[in-house]
Amino acid sequence: MAELNEREKKLVVKIVYYGPALSGKTTNLMQLHEILNPARCGEFMVFETKGDRTLFFDLLPMLIKSESGFKIKIKLFTVPGQPAHDATRKEVLSRADAVVFVADSQTDQAMSNFESFDNLEKNTARVGLDFDKLPLVIQFNKRDLKDIIAEEEALDLWQPTGLPITFSSALYGRGVKETFEIALKRTYLRLNTIYQLNKKHSVTEEDFLKLIES
Repeated sequence: MAELNEREKKLVVKIVYYGPALSGKTTNLMQLHEILNPARCGEFMVFETKGDRTLFFDLLPMLIKSESGFKIKIKLFTVPGQPAHDATRKEVLSRADAVVFVADSQTDQAMSNFESFDNLEKNTARVGLDFDKLPLVIQFNKRDLKDIIAEEEALDLWQPTGLPITFSSALYGRGVKETFEIALKRTYLRLNTIYQLNKKHSVTEEDFLKLIES
């Protein structure tokens, strides 16, 4: 859950990029770090191991300020995709305010996507999050490769869930910013319901979207 400090007029929000190993979670954050206003981005940290690119997490803190003087800090994390690192995934997922699920568009990765999404649903419950209320965006990445699931098929599979679906090639920066924008909007809607950000603190959706201004 977001950390709201009314005395210091500060809100800290956590968004986690989840998905199977090598689906492009880290690449999404790396592209965002390049795309977003550098004055608002902190140091980008990556922890690598032989088993996965992100044994712990990637952290990309960003800070904006609303017209009312409220400071908003967005922390972006990724989780390790390999099954062996489930304990780390739960730790990183804990207290998340929103999740971007990065699916691998390659047809031979369908089972990996399913298992990872199932793991996400189970882990949200394990760390005390309400999966049905968690702001969630599905991103089908690696659209630049061959042998990928057709957009129509992906939409047929996922649209019944009511979740927003995006298509991207994170390696080339396509669809990365658009996915993040949807995640920010859904995060704001959820937090505004909980904290009445607009009414009590004059924090608007536009304040959140300042993060993606050039």
